[in-house]
Amino acid sequence: MLGIVFVILAGILWAIDTLIRYPLLGAGVSAEKIVFIEVLFLSVLFIPLILKDAKKFGGIKLSTLFYFMVIGFGGQAIGGLAFTKAFMLINPSLVILLQKLQPIVAISLARVLLGEKIKKEFVLWAAVALIGGLLISSVDILPGLGHLDFTMGLLTKNAIWGYTLALIAVGCWGASTVFGKKLSNQGFDEIQIMGGRFIFGLVFMTFYLYYRFGGLSLEWSAITYGKVLVMVLLSGLAGMYFYYKGLKTISARACAIAELFFPFSAVVINWVFLGAKLLPVQILGAVLLILSSAVIQLKKY
Repeated sequence: MLGIVFVILAGILWAIDTLIRYPLLGAGVSAEKIVFIEVLFLSVLFIPLILKDAKKFGGIKLSTLFYFMVIGFGGQAIGGLAFTKAFMLINPSLVILLQKLQPIVAISLARVLLGEKIKKEFVLWAAVALIGGLLISSVDILPGLGHLDFTMGLLTKNAIWGYTLALIAVGCWGASTVFGKKLSNQGFDEIQIMGGRFIFGLVFMTFYLYYRFGGLSLEWSAITYGKVLVMVLLSGLAGMYFYYKGLKTISARACAIAELFFPFSAVVINWVFLGAKLLPVQILGAVLLILSSAVIQLKKY
């Protein structure tokens, strides 16, 4: 049960992060800048810790290196960029809806790559959790879907690219959960996994920025850097620590379901700080989400 609690704490921290991240985007700060500075700060913090285990990292297999590349390139860099950019291109409610496919991706990959058996009971409670996650976001999703036209002839290039980016983020985060579990199974602790994730994320973002823009201007105000640093400490440092701490003790599929606590946390935080009250359907969704996550862990499905 403690593993589920750790992942839930991570979800709460990620939700708090949105109170800073989206206002920054609204103020004109690019997604590329935010992601790059985040991984830069985090890499600087973790490089000394990684150097302590230089022997272990120096002798890793190519397959293990690939796992780190998946969580660093995919989960840390590409997933974050794709999700943020999708919000700018298509209806944000649809992006939220597509994100609910992430547990399905993680569970499927866990079956194929980790050999985690899927019991009928797990499928049942996973479905309940997915329904709960959808109910939480339904207030935003349903009105948005009512104004969308799904006929391919009317789709703009931006819309098609937006759908693609949203699905890329889903795939990256789902794969990151599974390959993070593979690293944990190989004996890497949460500090080592986080360090590898951030450093590989920085490598990817550095090459991406030079390829795409020929560099990146980082002339920000002290206030902007301060806000990014807060995000680094909240979601990047504390959030990811609790996430991998929880992933170490629970299955990848149970972790994927517990991650759905994130939208519930976001709704609660918006209620408290932005005055967006919870509706009965959202409360019902939260109950289903928490109940199903708890049952999956307690019954070890």
